[in-house]
Amino acid sequence: MTMMLVFGLTFAAAQNQAEIKFDKVTYDFGTFSDDNPVHKTTFTFTNVGKAPLVINQIVASCGCTIPTYDKRPIAPGQKGTIDVTYNGTGKFPGHFKKSITVRTNGKVEMTRLYVEGVMTGK
Repeated sequence: MTMMLVFGLTFAAAQNQAEIKFDKVTYDFGTFSDDNPVHKTTFTFTNVGKAPLVINQIVASCGCTIPTYDKRPIAPGQKGTIDVTYNGTGKFPGHFKKSITVRTNGKVEMTRLYVEGVMTGK
């Protein structure tokens, strides 16, 4: 009986979770010169779950990639954004692909976003 009750509560809680859904998870800056090394993009997401979505943490794979976001909970059905700035100053020319790890209270706790491109030298 206790096992059924625990399972029932867990199942009910799972039904009322937040769920993050991104419009896209990769953004390609294309080819750009190291004379113009700073580029920005915005990742848009929707809380498609049934509870408020909270972003607990966002971590970039290197200091050249800076994510910013609103720390307020996102209500079910509402959209939110994560702005990402890539700064290639002092980096070697060539192809790059950087990851941004997003941790939430959602059904899927971790999502990885990517920015990539090719920076050409002089």
